[in-house]
Amino acid sequence: MGDILITDDERDIRELISDILKDEGYTTRLAGTSDECMAEIEKEPPALMILDIWLKDSNMDGIDILKSVKRDHPGIPIVIISGHGNIEIAVAAIKQGAYDFIEKPFNIEQLLVVIRRAMETSRLRRENVELKRGETGSADMLGDSAIFRTLKASLDKVTKSNGRVMLTGPAGAGKETAARYIHAHSNRAQAPFITVNSASIEPERMEEVLFGRETPERGVEKGLFEQANGGVVYLDEVADMPLGTQTKILRVLVDQTFQRVGGNDKVQVDVRVVSSTNKDLSAEIAVGNFRQELYHRLNVVPISVPSLEERREDIPLLAEHFIEGFNKDHGMPLRHLADDARALLQTMLWPGNVRQLRNVIERVLILGDNTSEISAKELPSGEEAPAEEGRIVLSGGLATLPLREARELFEREYLLTQINRFGGNISRTASFVGMERSALHRKLKSLGVATTNKAGGRVAYVETDA
Repeated sequence: MGDILITDDERDIRELISDILKDEGYTTRLAGTSDECMAEIEKEPPALMILDIWLKDSNMDGIDILKSVKRDHPGIPIVIISGHGNIEIAVAAIKQGAYDFIEKPFNIEQLLVVIRRAMETSRLRRENVELKRGETGSADMLGDSAIFRTLKASLDKVTKSNGRVMLTGPAGAGKETAARYIHAHSNRAQAPFITVNSASIEPERMEEVLFGRETPERGVEKGLFEQANGGVVYLDEVADMPLGTQTKILRVLVDQTFQRVGGNDKVQVDVRVVSSTNKDLSAEIAVGNFRQELYHRLNVVPISVPSLEERREDIPLLAEHFIEGFNKDHGMPLRHLADDARALLQTMLWPGNVRQLRNVIERVLILGDNTSEISAKELPSGEEAPAEEGRIVLSGGLATLPLREARELFEREYLLTQINRFGGNISRTASFVGMERSALHRKLKSLGVATTNKAGGRVAYVETDA
């Protein structure tokens, strides 16, 4: 349940508290002096401390220990106990960061209630910090396409090692998900996963964010590398990191030590570094934006994360996963993809990759019809995404038809557009589209396209059965 350090100069008291806590399922450690207490903390910080104010034969009293622990380990809740307590001591302890103050002789049930509340508060605080850092992101890797299976096989090979991995691929393709997958399946899975958003941290603050700082007023404030000790640091979009910080990161990678801003002592850490980029780092090196030596340190195992368009086969599976997630987390309707919607999703352009697909699904669930199936007409037009050079964007209807029907529909719409473009002039239209005039007439007849005089000119239209 939790490791509790009990510090009291009276042996009977600390052993009594220990026995009670062990009966409740806690593990305990005991200290009778300030030196023994600090040695235990140095060995391994506890989940909670029970600390006596007055300690005989000690260099520090309880308040001194409280100040020290709150400076170096602010997350440890401390419950102060004392047989000489008064309101001034209680106020002083609370001001220095104690969770609560209990006067001897204490009530066992009262002590247990305080400990449970302190442990729960500590847990909630940790979870809140993790949420703010985005540490609860998904590590689910979903797909069945050949290119996805290749990616997953590469990730599986690196999970059990400590080698540095460089993930490359376009924005939104799922590089962070791949990094979390490596962490979740490694022997560091129970340790922190800390994301460093290289592009969002102000350059002048980057060093203290990464390595922490020391000030007389606030003591030690740990940086992201120190918070990740034992776990994984994920350098997201590492190409956006300032050159000055790149130099310091390089030093950490070499010897796993650094100095906090304003501090003199070297801090030793054990972290695995996974990085990502959507840029060509060779080009960034050539123009002086990225250090070549850092590139070689980070790029020990390069893994390419494919774009969504490279794994279109996986799109329906991903879409259904997002639908289920929105239903579970936000109570949105649990709808299914109709066949025409599946086909359209697989033919659309996805410059924003998996992230864009997730946004499209969320939009459809919020604004779509109140039916059990999502149809193609509810999906956004593919024209929202700019077509790449040499490609056209298929309309929703065209994308879901067999080749013969799609070709016929395309030819009809194409020729209607061209004839009307040239004011109904068949000769000019035939010249532009590269057909003999007689062949164009036959094609128009087979497609049911006719022309008529309208408003002083000729326009093309599709003949319908009367």
